[in-house]
Amino acid sequence: MRHLFHALAALLLGAVLVSGCDRLQEQPVYKIGYMNCNNEQETLARFLPLTNYLSEKLGVTFEAVNVDTFDFEDRFLDEKFAFTHTNSILYIILKEHHDLRLLAAEKRGQFGTHTAGTLIARKDSGIAKLADIRGKRLIFGPMMAPTGYTAEYDLMLRNGIDPETDIGYWAIPEGSFKHEKVVYGVLFRKYDVGAAPILDLEVMAAEGKIDPDDLVVLDRSPLVPYCTFGAAVDVDPDLVAGFQRALLELTPESTAEVDGERVKVLKAAWIDGFADLKDGDYDGLRDMLRRVDMPPYQEF
Repeated sequence: MRHLFHALAALLLGAVLVSGCDRLQEQPVYKIGYMNCNNEQETLARFLPLTNYLSEKLGVTFEAVNVDTFDFEDRFLDEKFAFTHTNSILYIILKEHHDLRLLAAEKRGQFGTHTAGTLIARKDSGIAKLADIRGKRLIFGPMMAPTGYTAEYDLMLRNGIDPETDIGYWAIPEGSFKHEKVVYGVLFRKYDVGAAPILDLEVMAAEGKIDPDDLVVLDRSPLVPYCTFGAAVDVDPDLVAGFQRALLELTPESTAEVDGERVKVLKAAWIDGFADLKDGDYDGLRDMLRRVDMPPYQEF
């Protein structure tokens, strides 16, 4: 009888363990697609603490996925990202094509949730105003960068300068750290003019990589929203609300566990915090995209 009791107990314990494993296996994993910044290693290092913080805060499993800009829309669909962290152009594209829900925008630098594009030249170049760039060599940032390409292209168009006919030559750098390459391309005299985000100039100066006195800002674009979190339209509204609330409640003291250590989330992500924007805050950028003939409004 004792052997029979032990056998029944073992069967019961096994059933409980199998049932528990089944429940663990059934727990969904929600993917967060993070737009690649400078490179994959840096992007994941920045945002893994934030991803873990959200998992801890909401009691679900989030997975951070690094995604190249030009692949983002396809992978958003193919891999069924529940949440996205992208620049403001990709937010607009996903909103237009897939009804992405706006959650929050990053706060970083002197303008918080917004940033701007600039056209810069060396101070000793003889290029002192925007009209002087005609016939010069110009370097843009990535084509899908709101303040590395679109804002500056639009700035030129609105000032009667057509980059296709009035600029002597223009190019876009390859590889990683494209915005820094724009600034260095001007500083090292490979290009006469550069399209640089004002935030990158601010950060590079703070890190001692450049001396602002070596450069002149020829003009600056209007401010547009910075990097943005969104949610797929089919994600549970309660989870979306909790996700948004967790972002907005982040403070400089908020931590998450990474490899057995508690890490300050905002410091790791290079972010000052998050704020609740409205979709209408992106209309100025939408107007730029239309004038520059960029997705999702391109007509070519």
